[in-house]
Amino acid sequence: MTADRSHEIVEMVERESRAFETSDAKLMLTIYHPDMVWAWPPNEHAHDPMEWIMRVGRFNYDKWLRLTQLFMDTHTLIHNHREIKKILMTDEQDGALAVVDIDTLFEQHPDKDSPWDEGGGKLHIVGRAAKIYTTVGDEWKLLYQPGTMHYPVKSV
Repeated sequence: MTADRSHEIVEMVERESRAFETSDAKLMLTIYHPDMVWAWPPNEHAHDPMEWIMRVGRFNYDKWLRLTQLFMDTHTLIHNHREIKKILMTDEQDGALAVVDIDTLFEQHPDKDSPWDEGGGKLHIVGRAAKIYTTVGDEWKLLYQPGTMHYPVKSV
């Protein structure tokens, strides 16, 4: 039996949080898989992929670093709360799903232009994320994550 590697997924989620909290764009880019393509729902209620958009192309280190740094330079993190709700691992321990509840609030610097139109100068990312990880050699990388969304909760 292969040893459980779920603690490494916890580290990936925590690393992403640290990158936001320290405005470290280079640290943020260490989590992305080189083949990542990111489709994004336009809002937290857009469950239908027919509504989703493509904001950036396939992972390109230089482009994504520039865009991530631009975002971090034009925004202040107000709060960043993340709670891992569940981690699922493949039997081979080479693929994982982390379900993470997120409440992250940014405020745009009033004196800096930003390509993101948040309306009112705030960007509130709140909801549940499904983060899909895979191994590249001995490292974990984020392969895919649809945007953070609110999911309907069924009453029991």
